[in-house]
Amino acid sequence: MNEFPSDIYTEPQGYSVNTLENLGPLTRLAGIWEGERGLDIKPKADGPKKQAFTEHIEMQPIDPQTNGPQLFYGLRYHLHITKPDQVKMYHDQVGYWLWEPATGSIVHTLTIPRGMITMATGKASVGANQFECVARIGDATAGISSNPFLDYAFKTIEYRIMVTFLDDGTWSYEQDTVLQIKGQADPFHHLDTNVLTKVGEATPNPLALEVMKKPS
Repeated sequence: MNEFPSDIYTEPQGYSVNTLENLGPLTRLAGIWEGERGLDIKPKADGPKKQAFTEHIEMQPIDPQTNGPQLFYGLRYHLHITKPDQVKMYHDQVGYWLWEPATGSIVHTLTIPRGMITMATGKASVGANQFECVARIGDATAGISSNPFLDYAFKTIEYRIMVTFLDDGTWSYEQDTVLQIKGQADPFHHLDTNVLTKVGEATPNPLALEVMKKPS
């Protein structure tokens, strides 16, 4: 059965312009975060290597987005990772976390400056304390694309991220990037984990700010 409406052009009417009030399970991600407990398990020629890292993430609300009748609320994010006591970038990533209230769907996009993009998807309830998004190579709607060298030597065949909200207001993630490495028979699980603490509040999205400026 087709889950989509026959009218693919008409946009929804009367939705809220305040993204921060309509992020569903993504609500507790909004803001500025830092983590000092990051652990990366990455592939090396002589076997897996563990690397500690520190992380800074900014997640700011965007104006509501529509595709005809489809409505998303979302966060634009930028994360920057370094090794402890270093300035040089260890990992940089930008993208969006999107929430579709009508379907309970989460969309997580990421782009990294190694020549790779991914879109992972999942489902969650509004007040979920945990959710997972998944992407797989060859999936037309939740897939992975890499530059020719990475596709040849370190092909990402699956990506998973599990987000968990903790009782003390922090949140954690467990990320598994599954690689098919040239010359190795078995896939390698490139693992990353961290716990993030809020260090700053999110700024309301531009449309919401404009409405707030108008006299009541």
